[in-house]
Parts: sequence; structure tokens; C-alpha cells
Amino acid sequence: MASDVRLEEGPFGPEVRPEGGAVAQTVLYLHGDPRLAGTPQDALPTARELARLTGCAVVCARYRPRFPHALEDVHAAWEHCHADGPAAVAGKRLGGALAAGLLLRLRDAGATLPTCAVLSSPVLDFTLDSPSLLLNAAADRTVDAEALPVRAAAYAGTAPRDHPLLSPLHGNLHGLPPLQLHAAGTEVLLDDTLSFATRAAHSGIGVDMRIYEDSAAQGLRQLGATAEFLRAACPDGLLTPRRG
Repeated sequence: MASDVRLEEGPFGPEVRPEGGAVAQTVLYLHGDPRLAGTPQDALPTARELARLTGCAVVCARYRPRFPHALEDVHAAWEHCHADGPAAVAGKRLGGALAAGLLLRLRDAGATLPTCAVLSSPVLDFTLDSPSLLLNAAADRTVDAEALPVRAAAYAGTAPRDHPLLSPLHGNLHGLPPLQLHAAGTEVLLDDTLSFATRAAHSGIGVDMRIYEDSAAQGLRQLGATAEFLRAACPDGLLTPRRG
């Protein structure tokens, strides 16, 4: 476990690295907020804590706010992370969609997959037809359910809404690495997490799903669970030389 970290500007976005000569593995972290927007800098508080708790380097990738350009940017950032050795991927909201889409793209290409993936309140179905969008609209204070279709349309562009790389819930999930999913029971996108976890389990994927009472409880407890999951997925004794 690292106690001190440093921030560097990398070629694909900010990078948080533990002090010292080696890291356990690299985590590609993909930001996202309730507006399906945000910047890599928004992810830095989480990245710093993950680096401290796990000894991993965390790369907060930049990506363009449109599909498929966002996925292309994320794939390039993955190649950068994976160049140093085994790496994991994590994403929040839209970043969760991109993390899952990256898994499908890498698997279909026969490329090396992340050691694991962590999806936090992910947007996994851009058809936006899940019951929780209506059932939790009044309870979810983090997402504007009325504005979500407009924002989703702006991101998806002309792509079919059920395209697997845009909406991973509609993809074939066989052959993916272990997954950890987090969501609040009160959020409008809850069904994306529940359905994806169910389909992944039916596909023989190891799934660790955490559903919290609300977003406040999720914020308090998720980080520790994520760090534990990332540590467990890192091969025993693995130390990857840091850059420079």
C-alpha cells in the first residue's frame, strides 16, 4: 500500500503514481458525471485515493465527448497503460460505458484484456428503456432524468442505440475479465447495472455487484471495495517498473 503519490501529466491525461520505484499495476480510469460529461481532472480525487490504497498507477484518460471517437481515445489510452504490463480499467457513468465497450472491443480483436474492470453507476444501455428510469426519477437527485435522453442522443450521434460498443448491455459478454459493479438503489440507471451483472453471470463471468442504499452511502463505501477488488486482481508478487 502506498502512502504518498505524485501527479504527472501524461500523453493521454493526468497520471497519479505512487512514490517509489515500482507499481503493482496500472489502472485506466475513465471519468463521467451525471451530465454524461466531465473532465479527467474530475477523477483526480478518486485516482489519488486508489493509488494510495492499492499501489497502482492510475491514468485518468481524456476522451472526446462523442461516440465512437470516445472509444477510440480510450483504446489508445489503454495501449499506453498496457505497454507497462498488466493493467485494469475502471469507469464511472459514461466512463463505465466506455470501460465495458473497451472490454468488448479488445475481446473481439483477440487482444490482451484488463486484469479486471470496475463499473460505477454505468450507462450501459443507450436505448433508455429500463423501468428504473421512471421508477427512480423522483428519488435520484444526481441525474436529470428529463435531460438524459437529449444528452444521450448528443453522445450517440448516428450510431444505432443498441450497438454493443455503445450499449454494452446488448453485446455478447462471454470471455470478459472479472467485473465489479457499483450502483445506488435509488438511481435512475440502476437497471443497467442489474441487467449487465445478470447477463455477465449467465455468461460465466465472475461478478461482484454492490448495491447501496443511496448515492451518499455509495460514495462512503465504494472506494474501499474498489481498492480491494483491484488488489485481488493483480497477480501475486507482480511489480511493474514505472516510466522514467
